[in-house]
Amino acid sequence: MTNRCLVLGCLLFGLASAADARTVKPILYGTHWVAITGKPLAATAGARIFEQGGNAVDAACAMLAATSTMFDVLSWGGETQALIWHPVEKRVIAINGLGVAPTGATPEFFRARGMAQPPEYGPLAAVTPGTPGALLVILAEYGTLSLEQVLAPARSLAAGYPMEAQTADSIERDKEIIRQWPYSRALLLTHEGEAREAPEAGEIFRQPDLLATLDKLVDAEKAALVAGKSRRDAILAAYARFYTGDIAREYVRASQEMGGLHTLDDLANWQVHIEAPVKGTYKGLDVYKLNSWVQGPVMLQALNLAERTDLRALGYNSPAYIHTLYQIMNLAYADRDFYYGDPYFPPAEPLQGLLSKDYAAARWKLFRADRNDTGIRPGDPYPFQGEANPYAEQLERWTNVADPDKGLAPPWQQARYAPAEHARTFQLGTTSVQAADAVGWVVSMTPSGGWIPAVIAGRTGIGMSQRMQSFVLDAADNPFNVVAPGKRPRATLTPTLVLKEGRPWLSAAVQGGDIQDQVQLQMLLAMTEFGMNVQEAVEAGHVWSYQMRDSFGDHRAVPGRLAVRKDLPAETQEALRGKGYELELLDRTSGPINAIWFDQQRGVMQGGSSDFGEDYGIAW
Repeated sequence: MTNRCLVLGCLLFGLASAADARTVKPILYGTHWVAITGKPLAATAGARIFEQGGNAVDAACAMLAATSTMFDVLSWGGETQALIWHPVEKRVIAINGLGVAPTGATPEFFRARGMAQPPEYGPLAAVTPGTPGALLVILAEYGTLSLEQVLAPARSLAAGYPMEAQTADSIERDKEIIRQWPYSRALLLTHEGEAREAPEAGEIFRQPDLLATLDKLVDAEKAALVAGKSRRDAILAAYARFYTGDIAREYVRASQEMGGLHTLDDLANWQVHIEAPVKGTYKGLDVYKLNSWVQGPVMLQALNLAERTDLRALGYNSPAYIHTLYQIMNLAYADRDFYYGDPYFPPAEPLQGLLSKDYAAARWKLFRADRNDTGIRPGDPYPFQGEANPYAEQLERWTNVADPDKGLAPPWQQARYAPAEHARTFQLGTTSVQAADAVGWVVSMTPSGGWIPAVIAGRTGIGMSQRMQSFVLDAADNPFNVVAPGKRPRATLTPTLVLKEGRPWLSAAVQGGDIQDQVQLQMLLAMTEFGMNVQEAVEAGHVWSYQMRDSFGDHRAVPGRLAVRKDLPAETQEALRGKGYELELLDRTSGPINAIWFDQQRGVMQGGSSDFGEDYGIAW
């Protein structure tokens, strides 16, 4: 089948039915496969792999490679997180592809440079690259095609593709930052010295250094196959070349040249972890998330709290419903801000207590129906796992609101507050990848890092991560997330898999920093409590709380600030203001959610992709 016929067929099969008339985009119906991600060309990459006989893992890896090549608010030097449903073993597999802080990254190092946290941009913002390793391990362990086949679309894009407006305009907007780094300037400012220095939308954008890096990975695979290695081991030979070979040497050289801390040992010692996910339940559904090295468990905590009240009776997006959701998120996210961190580093996070239904019942007693409580603080989950809290003193002094009587103030108290800048950092982008096939493989990914303005790591062509800024420097802020060499920062990246009666029911992920689990929570509730289909749920008018601490920038919280869609009825807006909320009115608040709902009765996959950004899907 030609690509032209493939796309035509997919468009015909994806036409909206009458039931889709309430949404901007139609539901994508498929019985063979579904591929959805952040860019149309990248979704086509997944479709091409499916048409070559690949499974959902192969297609997801091809979309990951394509989006990383297209700087879809990420690059190859970022991080990749995934949940995979294994249809043979009947289990959910978690992939931890988050990089770690390099050698020398300590609180003392950053404080000595006058920093309150690691910087937002530059080589000192970069953890070790995780996306290449995650892609290669996922493909080696669970895919079926060769690395050469899966990387073919990305290599074609690296050779040259017409850049879309979103990326082109972000380069122009951030060109003064990009200009600081020689390799970034040479690659991204294609018209340096002109009025517009970034590429134009539709201009062919070429990345010869990145193409050479991808070629080296394929060459490593080919050489291993010639030497008699298995498919799996040949792909892992490419992994070895990236993290211990010539690619690693150039990455480290470039990082150090520009003031970064990375060493060859940092890359060689880093590894992808294949993990067990964490699980919660909500009204007959099993909800799977990644562990506390990301914010994923916060959605499970929120669902435990949501079970304590009748949300359906409140009415969708009524003042009472929005207020209740906001308070639920306050209670859950306050715990995230204090207790979440890298479980591979001590101290051990009290996850058993945090996810306890009894703990949720105790937290629910703090709910106020009359108005917003700006003073919500982390709870104490330790008694719910039979232990005493070793951080009781830090917990007592933790606050998001200044309390002069107690001499307490949040760490950003003296910093300037610019609402637009805070909103920008609060929802810093990434992308998401959703793939499923008729055999039963399901993949939900939330890759990120290396977004524009990215530092390009020398002749590798790779954009370096910016994830270090999610660390804290003071244990009083979060004793589990203090920066240290070899440690993962607590990230926002959070795919979701939901099972019903032991079979996939929903796969979802979303970009957008600290809004990610907020909008995924509301999407799930829209489907379970209010009967929305998957496309209605991903386009819905969700609300965003800013009361939790920003995972980026200065880690500021803005208690009482609430983003809602502009078309929320005026009387609802007034009722919310009466409960103490400061409203931010936005055109769209769905968040760029991508999701697949599995119609278990009909055996049909239904893809949903919100109208928030450039996300796009194809199904067959």
